[in-house]
Amino acid sequence: MSVDSASGNGSGTTAGTSTAAGNSATPGDTTGTTAGNGSAAAPLATTGVAALLRLAVICVDPDGRVSYWNRGSEELFGHRWEGVFGHRASGLLTASGAPHQDTLDLLDDLTHPAWAGSLATTDRDGTVRDVLWWTYRIMEPAGRSLLIIAANAKPLRAGSLRIALGDRLLPYAAEEPAREAREGISVSAQLAPVPDLAHARQLTARLGAVLPRVSTGRLERIMRQVVPLGYPVLRVDGSTELPVLPREYEADGGTLRPARTNRRELLPAPRSGSGASVDTTFAPAAGNAAGTFAGGRAAGVRTGADGLTAVPAVPVFATPAPGHVLDEQLALLRETGTKVGSTLDLDTTARELCAVTVPRFADFAAILIVDQLFSDTEPPKDDRPSDTVLLRRVAVALNGPPGAWDSAVPEGELITLSADDITPRLNEPILVPVIEPGLAQDLALDLGVPGLGPLLPGRSMVVVPLTARGTVLGRMCFLRQPNRRPFDAKDAATAGEIVTRGAVHLDNARLHRFESRAAATLQRSMMPTRPPKIPGVRIAHHYMPGDRQAQVGGDWFDAIQLPGGRVALIVGDVMGHGLISAAVMGQFRTSVITMAALDLPPAQLLRHLDNLAHRLGPEHLATCVYAVYDPIHRNLTLANAGHIPPVLARHDGVSELLQIPKGAPIGVGGVPFETVEIPVPDGSWLVLCTDGLVEVRGQGIDAGLAALCANVIEPQQTPEDVCAQILSRLHSEDRRDDVALLVARFEGIASKDVAQWTLRMDDAEVRTARELTRQQLGIWGLDRLTDVTELLVSELVTNALRVASHDVQLRLMNVGKLLVEVSDDDHNLPQLRRADADDEEGRGLALVSHLSRRWGTSRKAVGKVVWFELPLPG
Repeated sequence: MSVDSASGNGSGTTAGTSTAAGNSATPGDTTGTTAGNGSAAAPLATTGVAALLRLAVICVDPDGRVSYWNRGSEELFGHRWEGVFGHRASGLLTASGAPHQDTLDLLDDLTHPAWAGSLATTDRDGTVRDVLWWTYRIMEPAGRSLLIIAANAKPLRAGSLRIALGDRLLPYAAEEPAREAREGISVSAQLAPVPDLAHARQLTARLGAVLPRVSTGRLERIMRQVVPLGYPVLRVDGSTELPVLPREYEADGGTLRPARTNRRELLPAPRSGSGASVDTTFAPAAGNAAGTFAGGRAAGVRTGADGLTAVPAVPVFATPAPGHVLDEQLALLRETGTKVGSTLDLDTTARELCAVTVPRFADFAAILIVDQLFSDTEPPKDDRPSDTVLLRRVAVALNGPPGAWDSAVPEGELITLSADDITPRLNEPILVPVIEPGLAQDLALDLGVPGLGPLLPGRSMVVVPLTARGTVLGRMCFLRQPNRRPFDAKDAATAGEIVTRGAVHLDNARLHRFESRAAATLQRSMMPTRPPKIPGVRIAHHYMPGDRQAQVGGDWFDAIQLPGGRVALIVGDVMGHGLISAAVMGQFRTSVITMAALDLPPAQLLRHLDNLAHRLGPEHLATCVYAVYDPIHRNLTLANAGHIPPVLARHDGVSELLQIPKGAPIGVGGVPFETVEIPVPDGSWLVLCTDGLVEVRGQGIDAGLAALCANVIEPQQTPEDVCAQILSRLHSEDRRDDVALLVARFEGIASKDVAQWTLRMDDAEVRTARELTRQQLGIWGLDRLTDVTELLVSELVTNALRVASHDVQLRLMNVGKLLVEVSDDDHNLPQLRRADADDEEGRGLALVSHLSRRWGTSRKAVGKVVWFELPLPG
């Protein structure tokens, strides 16, 4: 191989002559390298030369669901993470040339316990992708998971391979340009062992940058399993092997430098001479008022670390001069102020606080919080004190490679302490300059972790309470190695200042979490949880807040069942964001539900909603579309109040924006609303959304609407599928507005399943109603329902004839249930009341209530309707 720089051709540099296990594979084949097969493989010759690739990383959990899908996977395979995360992995990708063979299932079969090779696959849009794969079987506490790394082979074979030579970013070129132009570069995926620990740290630190964003401890456990199975290697031109690194770097004048990113490197190299790993599952022991350890017994802590052995330590720091100590302390406090509290996330803030102090101030730091203060669960309803206090270890920082302490004190562990022992001392600082051997074992026993005894002698410890705004949030623990300068009173004061500043940020995270949970609870209480099941129409909806921290907004949707088998479909958008908009949205939605029960025409309903907005205040503005679908007559009546028009996808596949009068937003006033009626054949789709879905920064809404109309519906899809497809194609990270999306598929109700009659104002019509009901149930084969249906129809028709002025209507619908409606022109709704033994009236509705599965009453534009449902036999 040769390396071409910007100035010309450089001298050839060989990445190594090692041979990885297995042979290269051609696209479409499943030939590759399988780890653990006993074949010889030479270690990587050098890490000074490496191939830089855009890597797709996928994790499949033990249940077969996708638990990680990075940006590289989105770019290579087309599926957005929100469309695959938590879903079954099977069915996402299809192996090329084998339409019935799932790619991820095939990779799962090939991985025993690792595999590398080429396998062509089909992406979301049906494009065949030539892909290089490296797969690993990972053992997790929950079971066996699959880690998949992939890269697009096409640009590599076409000569777009980029390599890193030291700190230089250079292109790769074949030694024979004629052959390259004719055949392209030969590349294949291989696995090769890592030669030593230094190389492992270097390689895993960079590869770990694109692996799942999990806790540091879990990520290191993953890498400890990956390294023995073989590192991803790219074999070029059949002989040159280059270790694979993620291309997360930028070229600056040909110089390679890390890209701006928040990603943490794995397995940081230890400081010179550092070797010990430590932990802080310490409860404070009894101490004097100054906070100095004075003996006594500490509350028990259980971590399951029995049998751990101490790691030898060597000197790291010499004793600094007093002036240097002061400068270092001031610098540490300044760094705490600038680096801690960058977000309102609890875990991130805790890790930032630990990272600031290690290794600069201590060799080990850990933060333990009172779990109940940060828990998402509701506090106990009684005021009785609990017998125990739960502390959760939310962050740990260690100066050195993982060791025995790392497994003993994992992040997220709950520590149960006796409330009698811990509560009085939770807010007391502790300073232990040097833990004596005899005291160490007693301390370990008191902590409930006898195995810690051999690890504690000679170490120095400081425990500082996390207190903010008068609330004790938990504690932060620090340890230093035996041969490092022990903590003194000045160090304890510095630790107290650091922790005090950090505690404010942790409390901010706690308060934000509480407010977000309250806001999310409010939002959920005001939004429908699942679409209703309504005959003749299938519905799906989705809400996505624009403020991903507050999780609330003013967009809403609804589907309301109306008399006659009809359904009202609503999407609205209150202007603004946050809790105020959500509160106004709740009032508007409740009002729409109430007015929909009156069966008002769409334009009239919007007029009433506009009047309500004026009573609430002039600042409350909203847009809304109100549509009513009649599955019997197959038509759609709708009105618009300043909202973006809906999309109607007809049964023949043609999608269009409905051209309806736009009107003015709710709350403007003085503008009329118009009702439009549109025929909708069976198989048609209606897509209602808010502008947050289609409005893209730098583009007009029309561009988003045009995209929504094109290729949005495919045959044989469910409404849930359509929702997911629309969101995956149109909703991207640059959208900051709320999104409400409602999709409805109109299927109609067959005429043979509906029977309707108009009855004269004559008491004899009650007998006619019973006969008509008996005959129709016989036609439908529902004779078993005849007796109870006749009885209830007789009661409702009798009541209607007593109050009606002109006529009474009887309707029966066989729609997966028997739905019976009796309508009249009197607007007074009947009341269910208790009838005494000597009453002549008042028992009709009681019979309906007891003998039907569901019943109800609602007003119509003129009059009312009383209905009931009966389940079909069997």
